[in-house]
Amino acid sequence: MKNHGIWNLNFLNHILDAMAEGLFTLDQDGTITAWNRAMEKISGYTAEQALGQQCGLIKCSRCYDQTQPMDISQCKVLTQGQAEAKECFIRHKDGYDVPVIKNARLVRDEKNNVLGIVETLTDLTEIKAIKAREASAKQELKKRYALGNIIGKSAAMEKVFHAIRAAADSRATILIQGESGTGKELVARAIHYEAAGGQRPLVTVNCSALSETLLESELFGHVKGAFTGAHKDRIGRFEQADTGTIFLDEIGELTPYMQVKLLRVLQEREIERVGDTRKKKIDIRIIAATHKDLSTLTREGMFREDLYYRLKVFPIRLPPLRQRLEDIPLLVRSFIEKGNKHEDMDICNVTPDAMKALMAYPWPGNVRELENAIAHGFVLCRTREITCADLPDEVCSNNQSHTASPPGNDSFSHQPSFSPAPLTRERLVSLLYACNWNKAEVARQLGKSRTLVWKYMKKWDIPLKKD
Repeated sequence: MKNHGIWNLNFLNHILDAMAEGLFTLDQDGTITAWNRAMEKISGYTAEQALGQQCGLIKCSRCYDQTQPMDISQCKVLTQGQAEAKECFIRHKDGYDVPVIKNARLVRDEKNNVLGIVETLTDLTEIKAIKAREASAKQELKKRYALGNIIGKSAAMEKVFHAIRAAADSRATILIQGESGTGKELVARAIHYEAAGGQRPLVTVNCSALSETLLESELFGHVKGAFTGAHKDRIGRFEQADTGTIFLDEIGELTPYMQVKLLRVLQEREIERVGDTRKKKIDIRIIAATHKDLSTLTREGMFREDLYYRLKVFPIRLPPLRQRLEDIPLLVRSFIEKGNKHEDMDICNVTPDAMKALMAYPWPGNVRELENAIAHGFVLCRTREITCADLPDEVCSNNQSHTASPPGNDSFSHQPSFSPAPLTRERLVSLLYACNWNKAEVARQLGKSRTLVWKYMKKWDIPLKKD
């Protein structure tokens, strides 16, 4: 029986040493009575060095304040029977802190006498390192493919990023042109914050949202009694933006009268409140934006030519989403991350079929419409991947009309977005995504050799493998 008891003890010691978690035991005086191999690794102390020492050896951050250890009699394990598992730090033998999850429980015999305390430690060092690497990778991704809240890696967006950085270093008037939903306000904000770091005011005005009279008062302010309802002086948006930036969205909607008023501001850098005769100098940078073609409006006499040239000192044109298809996966990833935070969900991706549908759709509403489509997917998705069925009907039906073709016919000729046309970079990227980067299939659909497809990819700097 004696040998059998020794065998059981040895077996128990082997079990403790085989554990991945650090485990040690204490008597009710806080003296260490057992110390497994994982504890040796986590703490740097061997069992020989630890046994017989007080539990303060590892200086756990849950038990110690900045100056001295807490008395063992005050230990929560002794007073409450256990301590809740929480993240904390212990001090390694070599003097650095080790992140761990620490758990402790009081052990009693059948007569309710205290036998001791069992504590376990889970080393979080590797997990913390992985999280740090992941955070660093995300930061690097944002650094490479984002500026402010603008995301893209296409050649077209690289030009936009370059223009934003150049514009940020200047006080020149900027004209941003692009279709609705391409992110004109995001670009304006990126220019402002890239330059000012948020230290100067940024004021935004939508020129199409107000009537001429209200817009004049909104921009220039008014004095008391200037019109019915003007009960006190009010500063306008130009004054609010003094030393900073004013962003005039939908500038193409200005009436001829307001065009003249804005031209004077650009020429003189001074404003006059409605109902006032005094002029006030202002120091502002003006960024204007429109989805309309101002050059056409100018030729048609709908927009003043002198104002147009004053506004387009530094023009930035934003490409529509259909011209930068390789940015769609990056945008989708960003919108999924945003949706997960907002909806407290854990969606990880879209299915290949859903991505194919997203790549094939022409996106008349551009990035804004894509974001709304992913938000629509969050409403319907019940798995960890957004499927084609979770996307808006027009996106899926558009994809089906592209891919479905009568038997015996060339499927390529029935795909509107891939119809026979001169090969462009955008068209090749779209085909690559639709064919899951299968260059042989792309070549077949184009009726060209795989070598020629490869050469075009090299020429246009398209990755040979899918990101």
